[in-house]
Amino acid sequence: METSAQQEQQQPAAARIRNLPWVEKYRPQTLNDLISHQDILSTIQKFISEDRLPHLLLYGPPGTGKTSTILACAKQLYKDKEFGSMVLELNASDDRGIDIVRGPILSFASTRTIFKKGFKLVILDEADAMTQDAQNALRRVIEKFTENTRFCLICNYLSKIIPALQSRCTRFRFGPLTPELMVPRLEHVIKEEKVDLSEDGMKALVTLASGDMRRALNILQSTNMAFGKVTEETVYTCTGHPLKSDIANILDWMLNQDFTTAYRNITELKTLKGLALHDILTEIHLFVHRVDFPSSVRVHLLTKMADIEYRLSVGTNEKIQLSSLIAAFQVTRDLIVTEA
Repeated sequence: METSAQQEQQQPAAARIRNLPWVEKYRPQTLNDLISHQDILSTIQKFISEDRLPHLLLYGPPGTGKTSTILACAKQLYKDKEFGSMVLELNASDDRGIDIVRGPILSFASTRTIFKKGFKLVILDEADAMTQDAQNALRRVIEKFTENTRFCLICNYLSKIIPALQSRCTRFRFGPLTPELMVPRLEHVIKEEKVDLSEDGMKALVTLASGDMRRALNILQSTNMAFGKVTEETVYTCTGHPLKSDIANILDWMLNQDFTTAYRNITELKTLKGLALHDILTEIHLFVHRVDFPSSVRVHLLTKMADIEYRLSVGTNEKIQLSSLIAAFQVTRDLIVTEA
């Protein structure tokens, strides 16, 4: 009876791990599992081994290992039994106004650990979403309870953290991951999950992720589930990103066809493949840098494209902005002809 009960307990656990998103399933558990920013990790490792951990401020773009790093540190510092009582983790999804700083954070930081030596750890993830008042209140709490509590702030934008908090923490910047670091980790996941992946599929994954490991794994998992095979085409189709061939066609139409034909063709392609004008604009921008335009023409075109990109981000009509984009390229074509 006991054996069958144990098996029943083990099965849901195995099923839970199997059903986890790959981002969580393959999240690094220890500092040694982390693949990037070895200089930062060795510094933090030294802090821990010498028992001199300062307040930390980890910042940088998403998916670069900030949260994984501090969670791995916490697991190294505390045993599983202590974890709940020694670590307080708050995310942006939790309410983090001034009341939370004066309430749960203050009471957690102010209670001393009687039977355990060492300090408590407060992890404030996505700290750039905290209000100005909450950050100001936190400043005093950090100062007052340094003796038995360490704070770790994690954010994407350093400029959203008030200078007073920045000066109280040791700052570490997590930059985007390089393809050389991402590929081996992706290959490990591909091997574990037995994914059918082509070489151009891997290139497309790394290109679209732009240094964000979380995004790379999410694209890999969704493409694998949707198509069963991960190639350049399936990756681009799954993310709704325009293919290089589509961008080449769009550029060809804008520079060589009359306005009406170009507008009709691009609208049809956008509808057929479900493309967003913002994505098309981003890809075209890269092409404009590669094409050998006269410098005055290129400056004019890039200024127009920047205006369109800004207007799109504010939330204007895509059809009107598409007309504006085609018009900008037609003007460019006329300028090239005039200069020639």
